[in-house]
Amino acid sequence: MSVLEDWINAACDELGLERCDIDRDLVLDLARDVAHGVARPGAPLTAYLLGFAVGQGAPARDAAARLTEMAEGWNARARERAEVPEQLSGPTGEPVLDDA
Repeated sequence: MSVLEDWINAACDELGLERCDIDRDLVLDLARDVAHGVARPGAPLTAYLLGFAVGQGAPARDAAARLTEMAEGWNARARERAEVPEQLSGPTGEPVLDDA
């Protein structure tokens, strides 16, 4: 048995969880997708949010799939939000401001 499996088993025992209810690969895959698609610190936080959602009755696979889909497109959406329309510039190169 690996150190990770030993840890998961011990953590489940400590928290009163059934090991068979824990989908290790589902959580690790989600954490990987968030770490690579959003930000590394988002991985453990998202895993926590997944657990919280599951604790409130959300099916783990469905919730993980939704979060993975979000993570996979996150950088593209962030770039779209960051794009600022080109500003018009006056004869001196300074931006022209609207009268708004």
